[in-house]
Amino acid sequence: MALPLILTLVFISFLLSPGYSDHIPPNVKLWCSQTPYPQPCDFYMSHNPRSSGLKRHSDFNRLSMQIALDRALRAENNNMMLGPKCRNHQEKAAWVDCLELYENTIIRLNRTVNPSASCTDVDFQTWLSTALTNLETCRNGFMELGVTDYVLPLMSNNVSKLISNSLAINKPPPSPQAYTEGFPSWVKPGDRKLLQTSSPTSQANLVVAQDGSGNFKTVNEAISAASKQKRSGRFVIYVKAGTYKENLQIGNKLNNIMLIGDGIGKTVITGSKSVGGGSTTFNSATVAVLGDGFIARDITFRNSAGPANGQAVALRSGSDLSVFYRCGFEGYQDTLYVHSNRQFYRECDIYGTVDFIFGNAAVVFQNCNMFARKPKNSIVTVTAQGRSDPNQNTGIVIHNSRITAASDLKPVQSSVKTYLGRPWRQYSRTVVLKTFLDSLIQPAGWLPWSGSFALSTLYYGEYQNTGPGSSTANRVKWGGYHVITSVTEASKFTVGSFIVGGAWLPATNVPFTSGL
Repeated sequence: MALPLILTLVFISFLLSPGYSDHIPPNVKLWCSQTPYPQPCDFYMSHNPRSSGLKRHSDFNRLSMQIALDRALRAENNNMMLGPKCRNHQEKAAWVDCLELYENTIIRLNRTVNPSASCTDVDFQTWLSTALTNLETCRNGFMELGVTDYVLPLMSNNVSKLISNSLAINKPPPSPQAYTEGFPSWVKPGDRKLLQTSSPTSQANLVVAQDGSGNFKTVNEAISAASKQKRSGRFVIYVKAGTYKENLQIGNKLNNIMLIGDGIGKTVITGSKSVGGGSTTFNSATVAVLGDGFIARDITFRNSAGPANGQAVALRSGSDLSVFYRCGFEGYQDTLYVHSNRQFYRECDIYGTVDFIFGNAAVVFQNCNMFARKPKNSIVTVTAQGRSDPNQNTGIVIHNSRITAASDLKPVQSSVKTYLGRPWRQYSRTVVLKTFLDSLIQPAGWLPWSGSFALSTLYYGEYQNTGPGSSTANRVKWGGYHVITSVTEASKFTVGSFIVGGAWLPATNVPFTSGL
């Protein structure tokens, strides 16, 4: 506990030292004063020789991201040395997650400062949002396992504040994009064809079959083989019908992987890791995807840990520009972890109880079915969105979908209270558009997380929903809740605007609706 305190005192003494402000050019000091955390900005700018030559705000923005990257690299090195200091399994489990999360943070920050990358401000904001989410997830792992007193303080640093500053500096205006054949335009034509064709399995690079009729009997073997091949473009793995009991990780170096199954409930990948079983929520995922451009079609992802074991993730995605088409997600608490980056779900079935769609991605669910299952207690919450910074371009959007009771909940529906969501983080953002809400949804619609936490800073909205649970007459009266009546306001949360889907979805061949 002493080390962070000493570092903090050194930092404060520097800030108070005579001549400190003289190290910072007036324009840089002005720009720093406009960030959420001006003191770390001043401190690190004053120690960077490049700050003296900054003339343009865009150069200040780029240097801010470079400083965040430099501090993240130092923090990663410090974190790697903390392994031997872990005192038990829980600390080790949370620490292992943090190593992966810091590695991914550095990959994202590297992309924001790469001068040769042809990236938009929206790309930058997405990757900065992801970098900040990763650090929040690292801290959350220690807290949920109840080990905040020792290793976690040793990991304290200013990286989160520096990333928040960069988010505030960048902050691009929204830019609506077009849709093609039902998919955002970032889905490339070849991927769109794969998703829409009636027989995409004929284009598979590898086949997985339990009966030995394919290249491999497990999905893990196929992923391992894919990682060893020199390739460019989309790599398709066809997983034949069957139940595959395995935990799968598609790492951040495995981009453009596509998994195709034989249909929801026919091709099933299932695991049973859970917080109740000693995992972190992050590491409980049956399937975890980090590599960008991931696509899944006609597969069920399941976590069979059951309602008594707490958080148990079926699928976690941190894959930027990822698409899930006609897929199933089955679990109870925390079924689908839409962790970070831009994601699109079309014609999917999601089952769960508590916070069963959660995370901090910029994600749109379109033409999907959300099925509330019978919970361990008497509360069901469909979403728990985790935006922790007001400048993150993240949120959960449910569009033209259906929220109903699963078969096990229907007989006891009157004894269970079901809500559209609750605020996991201070700036939680969830919008439900033109969706059928069955009678299970409570008149209040939304549930507090804890007291008045986030009720004025969140953004929850509903627009032209239908069904017996859709009336907004008795909805919550929170400052952050909105009954959306303006087409202009509602359009901000469509696939075209919210995840800039027109720039990437057409390539996946998944059908999508760009606007309302």
